[in-house]
Amino acid sequence: MTDIELIKGCIKDDALCQKSLFNRYASMLLGVCMRYARNKEDAEDILQDAFIKIFKKLSQFKGDGSFEGWMRRVVVNTALKKYTVSRYSKEFSVEEVKDSHLPDSNDVLAFNHLTEKDLLLLIHNLPDGYRIIFNLYVIEGFQHDEIANMLGIQPGTSRSQLVKARQMLQREIIQMQKIAV
Repeated sequence: MTDIELIKGCIKDDALCQKSLFNRYASMLLGVCMRYARNKEDAEDILQDAFIKIFKKLSQFKGDGSFEGWMRRVVVNTALKKYTVSRYSKEFSVEEVKDSHLPDSNDVLAFNHLTEKDLLLLIHNLPDGYRIIFNLYVIEGFQHDEIANMLGIQPGTSRSQLVKARQMLQREIIQMQKIAV
C-alpha cells in the first residue's frame, strides 16, 4: 500500500491502515523521539502521543512536502511539549561552560576514533535544554528564530545554548580521548 492509500484509509479510521502506517514509520520516528527523551520509556510515550496527533491531523496533510517530514515535525513538536521551557530552562544556567577551548593537535585525535554510537550517547547525555536545542538546530535543521518561536525563548538564548552544547560535547570528546590513551 502506498502512503497516500494509507493516509486515506487512516482518515476513514480504518484500523488496518492505521496499524500499517504505524508499523511502517514507528521505528524511524522512535529514533527521533530518542534524541529528545531522557530514556526509552519517555521516547515511547512521546511516540504514542505523536501517533495519536498524526492520526487526528492526517486530513491536514496536503501532500505539499514529504509525508515523512510532516510526521517528523509532529513528533518534534510533541517532544517539545513534553519538555516545556519551564522544565528545562533551569538547566541553561546549571551547566556553566568554561571558556571556549580550541582543540590542539593532540585533541584532534579524539575526533578520529569517535563512533556514531559514541557521539549519539554524548548528545543524549547533554542536559535537556542543551540537547533539545542541539537536536533542533544541528539534526532537524531549524534556524535560531524558529527554535526561539517553538520554545518561547529569545534567538540569542538558542544561539548561546547551542554554543554551550557544542563546547560541552567537545570537552567530553577530548576527555574520552584522554581516557583511551
